[in-house]
Amino acid sequence: MDKKMDKIKEEIKFFQAQTSEDLERFRIKFLGKKKGILTMLFKELKKEPIHKRKIFGKIINDLKKKVQEKIQRNHSRYFMKNENILNFDPTMPGISIEIGSLHPISIIKNRIIEIFRKIGFSYVEGPEIEDDWHNFTALNIPIDHPSRDMQDTFFLYKNPDILLRTHTSSVQIRYMKENSPPFRVLSIGKVYRNETISSRSHFMFHQAEGFSIDKKVSFSDLKQTIQYLIKSLFGKIKIRFRPSYFPFTEPSAEVDVYYCDHNNNTGWLEIMGCGMIDPKVLNNVNIDSETYSGFAFGIGIERLAILIYKIHDIRIYFDNDIRFLRQFKSDF
Repeated sequence: MDKKMDKIKEEIKFFQAQTSEDLERFRIKFLGKKKGILTMLFKELKKEPIHKRKIFGKIINDLKKKVQEKIQRNHSRYFMKNENILNFDPTMPGISIEIGSLHPISIIKNRIIEIFRKIGFSYVEGPEIEDDWHNFTALNIPIDHPSRDMQDTFFLYKNPDILLRTHTSSVQIRYMKENSPPFRVLSIGKVYRNETISSRSHFMFHQAEGFSIDKKVSFSDLKQTIQYLIKSLFGKIKIRFRPSYFPFTEPSAEVDVYYCDHNNNTGWLEIMGCGMIDPKVLNNVNIDSETYSGFAFGIGIERLAILIYKIHDIRIYFDNDIRFLRQFKSDF
């Protein structure tokens, strides 16, 4: 990709328009919405490893600025000389362009990806429409488990084997099937639960799932990773682990933080579940549980954003209220 960038820089540098048609062809070649060179480079950027995206993204943005500057200079030079249409009032106010911002969910998502990138986690994604095996069976969730009930899960096409995933743990199964340990992986995406919409719950939300598998991975490794995440997000804050139960981890725990809400009420609030991956889950994906062990955790992005931004109603994330979204320009 470096050689391609250098070649594009040279072409931009030595371009000189002779006619307005030359200038338009130059613009379309580099900035065209469908097949523009820089447009295609932005699409190819998604295929690059996450640690290279920032580097190449900055280079592509710089190239875009150079193309725009070249167009502006040639445009001024050509029309001043040939068409003399630059008779405008320089005291007239310009057209203001409003700068947008990232959605608060995207802001938290990007922060979590960066936090885990620093300690060697790779980022992967998976399908939102899943089958029973990846979403339930492989994760040691038996056929009579309540989460398989029609009142809890969205099944598609009246087919009990196809559903909207209820957690991003299905990504964990897909990755473990196709890769050999050791590895550390993070996945973030939409999940769906057949729940009543209220100020604290929604039928769709975003979940971050992390898992690590290697020889001699312990619960202590899990605790250190969770503490690193929470302190990176909240700074100094009290954390506690409580014993819990999940079909796919043993032992399991829930993690609470001591928090003050928007009304200055204080107390412990559960924010995530975690645990050591059950040996049955490892065996289901042909990983030797006698040799390898691992931990996994899952956390809701909306709940994190509620705590960080002190928002009182989860439904506002999906209302597309511009007054709400404008508050996040400083986090762009």
